[in-house]
Amino acid sequence: MSLSRKKIFEDALHLDESERAALASLLIESLDMEVEEGVEAAWVAEIERRVAELDSGAAITVPWEEVKARLLANLDVPKNL
Repeated sequence: MSLSRKKIFEDALHLDESERAALASLLIESLDMEVEEGVEAAWVAEIERRVAELDSGAAITVPWEEVKARLLANLDVPKNL
């Protein structure tokens, strides 16, 4: 990382969480990324399908603490994250 990028990164770490999220979003949006035709519509349809599954009770959910514990067990990472 160049010195200027490193300084920008360090400065950004002093922002609160919501400001860092907004900055990250703006940086990602600034990338000139081509999106294939139909991708946005496909994502909207997928999101709607998943929300419908949650609303109907068809989806089986797992509490975050359980997911986190499984991940940490598989990664052999300290439990205090």
